[in-house]
Formats: sequence, structure tokens, C-alpha cells
Amino acid sequence: MGALWAIVGATGTGKSEAALDLAERLGAARGVPAQIVNSDAMQLYAGMDIGTAKLPASERRGIPHHMFDVFEPREEATVARYQPDARAAISAILKQGGDAILVGGSGLYVSSVVFDFQFPPRDAATRAALEREYESAGIEPLVARLSDLDPAVAAAVDRRNPRRVIRALEVALLGGDAMVTLPSDPVLWHAGAGHDRTHILGIACERGVLTERLDARVRGMWASGMLDEVRGLLPQGLAEGKTASRAIGYAQALAQLAGDLTEGEAIAETQALTRRYARRQVSWFKRYPNAAWIDQTAGRDLSALDEIVSGSLRAE
Repeated sequence: MGALWAIVGATGTGKSEAALDLAERLGAARGVPAQIVNSDAMQLYAGMDIGTAKLPASERRGIPHHMFDVFEPREEATVARYQPDARAAISAILKQGGDAILVGGSGLYVSSVVFDFQFPPRDAATRAALEREYESAGIEPLVARLSDLDPAVAAAVDRRNPRRVIRALEVALLGGDAMVTLPSDPVLWHAGAGHDRTHILGIACERGVLTERLDARVRGMWASGMLDEVRGLLPQGLAEGKTASRAIGYAQALAQLAGDLTEGEAIAETQALTRRYARRQVSWFKRYPNAAWIDQTAGRDLSALDEIVSGSLRAE
């Protein structure tokens, strides 16, 4: 029987490499290949490679990868759309006797798979009305309405992300819990036949070192052809996509191409938003119960990974 492993943590901590290292060790121990399932919302998009730090196929060490490049940029990615497909991929891997490794930093996407996750209510008509209100009056009236309905959510929501404000207000208007977080006592999802247990492995990095890595990564994105990648995605509907066009880095590159930002401004804004996003990721994943954490401030810690894998296999 195989296990589900979730590798979580902030962007830039080395989760992708840790997933590959883990897959090699588990495959060698079991004699059945481990496989990797993506839980990064932006890596779901085909062609969005540089700005998402997507691992090229040539660097995946021959390990099967799932849930990458499944959407076109013009499509809207939602966790409700993602969850059943990701769970189906995991169930299939486990039924084959291998381990499934879920890796990514999109907290809501990870939680929707790993835990018995209930989605807040949705209503297309309500959402459409709020989107029209945003287009005509901007974000502030929506935030004001959200503040009246749920002050805690209004204080926590990212006001620079209209999609999240609209979604939070939609849920609040429908009487749901707009504070989409883990329940106080989360219950692990069980995939059924072949699923032995679930392990959560967190990858950590000291904040100052991580900040330097992230700033360097953003500079590297532009040096590696971020603008060319974005230009090439325009025919695939990047600029019109509700989700993809607002992705960190892509929104700034689009603004640079439109002449609204200089290159320096686009890079600086992307760096600031990436640092902010990383802080939110750390806060989200620190709440996961029974997670084992590996500090990779100094680089890949293979001895700690070996110890965790050996302990898990002994416990089976």
C-alpha cells in the first residue's frame, strides 16, 4: 500500500527538488515508482513556465508528473474544478501501489485535497452582479459591503485582488463562511483502496535568506525571457483570463507591455508581491497539524529527508 505525501511551504524554499528527492527514495524502497501531483494553482496553466518556476520536463528525473499544463490561460482555475481531478490522479497512483506526492504552495488547493474540505456556497448570478458592480464602481464599495457583513474577512482579504474580494462577498451574501481556512480540527481525506496513510512535509527557510532568493528569482525571470513568454501567451487569452492575468509576475509583465510600468517598476512590484505571498504561505501551512518540517536555509537537507522516510516506512 502507498501513502499520500504533501510537500508544502513558501515559494522559493525548494519544494520541487524535495519532491523529486522524496520520489526517488520512496520508489527505491517500495520497488514501485512514486509519482508527483501538482498543487500550485498557476502551474496548472500551459505555457506559464518562467513566471511560475515550473520544473522543465527534462529536469523531472523521469518521475511521472500530474496536474501540470491542464488549463489554457484564458480559462478560470478554481479549487472546486481542481480538487476532483487531483484526487482522481492520487487515487490512481495509490491503487498501483506507489506513493503519491502532492507538491505546491497554493494553500487552498493543498487543503482541498489533503483534508475533508467543504466548499463555501456559490451562485453565478450573485457573482455576475458583483463583477458588474466592480467594473462600474471599483473595489471600495465591495470592501465596504464585506466589512458590514463580515469585518474579520474584510480585514484579512487581499484588497489588491478583486477576484478574492468578490468571492468573499459572494460567500458572505449567501450566508456562508467567507473565511476560507482550515477547520479548527481538520480531518484527513482518505483516497480509498491502496491509501495507507498521509504524511505532511513542510519545507522551511529563514526569512532573510528566502527574501534574497525570491528577489533574485524575480530578476532571473525577466532575464530568462518573461516578457517573451507573456507575449507568446497573448494569443492563448492570457490578458483576458480571470485567473492567469492576475498571477504575480504576469500581471506586472502585462502592465510593462502596455506601457503602464517600466521594467524596473514591474520587477520591483513583482518582488514585493512575491515576498508578501510567501509570508501568507508560511502562516497558512504553519497551521497544518502533525507536519514534519525540514529547514533548507542552507540548501537541500537530504539527511533529514532520509530520516523522515525511514521512520515512515518503519511505522507501516
